[in-house]
Amino acid sequence: MEKENIAVGLDIGTTKIVAMIGKKNEYGKLEILGVGKSKSLGVARGVVNNITQTIQSIQQAIQEAENNSGYKIKDVVVGIAGQHIRSIQHTDYISRNNPEEVIGGNDIQLLIDQVNKLAMLPGEEIIHVLPQEFKIDGQSEIKEPIGMYGGRLESSFHVVVGQASSIRNVGRCIQSSGIELSGLTLEPLASADAVLSQEEKEAGVALIDIGGGTTDLAIFKDGIIRHTAVIPFGGNVISDDIKEGCSIIEKQAELLKVKFGSAWPGENRDNEIVSIPGLRGREPKEISLKNLSKIIHARVVEIVDQVFTEVKAYGHEDPRKKLIAGIVLTGGGAQLKHIKQLVEYITGMDTRIGYPNEHLAGNSDEEISSPLYATAVGLVMKSIENKTQSAVRLDAVEQPKAPTYRPTVVQTPVQEVYENVEEEIDHNAHEKQNSTVNRIQKNFFDRYVDKIKDFLDNAE
Repeated sequence: MEKENIAVGLDIGTTKIVAMIGKKNEYGKLEILGVGKSKSLGVARGVVNNITQTIQSIQQAIQEAENNSGYKIKDVVVGIAGQHIRSIQHTDYISRNNPEEVIGGNDIQLLIDQVNKLAMLPGEEIIHVLPQEFKIDGQSEIKEPIGMYGGRLESSFHVVVGQASSIRNVGRCIQSSGIELSGLTLEPLASADAVLSQEEKEAGVALIDIGGGTTDLAIFKDGIIRHTAVIPFGGNVISDDIKEGCSIIEKQAELLKVKFGSAWPGENRDNEIVSIPGLRGREPKEISLKNLSKIIHARVVEIVDQVFTEVKAYGHEDPRKKLIAGIVLTGGGAQLKHIKQLVEYITGMDTRIGYPNEHLAGNSDEEISSPLYATAVGLVMKSIENKTQSAVRLDAVEQPKAPTYRPTVVQTPVQEVYENVEEEIDHNAHEKQNSTVNRIQKNFFDRYVDKIKDFLDNAE
């Protein structure tokens, strides 16, 4: 009987932490087995600022996902975001010793290794190297160079850079939560996998993921990632503005934004008023919905302007770089009323809201199909690609408790027993390590994950 490939994604956001367990069904669609959600307490703008609180939030989300699914989580694919993430474009080349031999995966790996040695600012490390078009002996616009002849192999790269300490802190939180880190993925790339079609990526599209603490941007053209950016503003700053502007507490501001908020002030009439209960016996507070919309509008315009500046920096106005499929909005902020119309008005580009339901099985919970879970769904899809067995059934975990080989110590040479014990205990770890080695050319993040694991082991 074939082993189930159970995948787990962990979205560590500023407002919420989501653990999602899933597998592919017989139709190739993603079947969600369990979801765990907890309030994110130790993360600000995508960066961990309190290790203890983050560990507690992760454990809470993991526990809920395990209870809902009946599976025990062993390892997770985690999304990386935060204001420390930046991207650069870089071109590099290698000269091949024997142009008479066809180009293979080793040549491309050699080129990627060369890019990984680029000098970065202090405290920064390269976490993702994405090859774009290749050039062989001056012949350009080659998407797949493997199998071709040539002496000089050149490629343009999209290089994602981040603060090493921030990423190691995420690794520390996951390890301290009692689970392993099987992969890292840039969050906008995970969201893109969940909500964009291949046709949109070919035509040219900008994905805007409006989260709680950050707004992530990923631009695709000709099926290739062209630009990524993280803007350090999200839904939380809108709530903060409402809190200050209306003199109410944070919880009430968040509820007002979700239930009555609109990004378009002209929608509300002057006499539309909502009453907020007063604190500790104080008089209720009356808030005009028109004023509420004006506060939200001002901040959303600022966020969209910053994103559009990044789109223009990519070169959207160049006819060859035009984003024909326009903009796709996702994340919790995409649920704000009339945000689609406002983005279209500011940018002049076609806009739609991105839902992850295209990849989900037909019987999926309606809540999971929300833009709020786009990143988590994308991370589960990445975990499926890795082909790791990230979770096992709880009943299968509880049965084998005492090892059966201990009584044989007397009859067997010490070295042999040691090897047997080592093999039994570390079976899952070796299995995972081997699969990582097999995937090394497919997923450029894997070496960075190993680097983080080594760092955390040495830190012990």
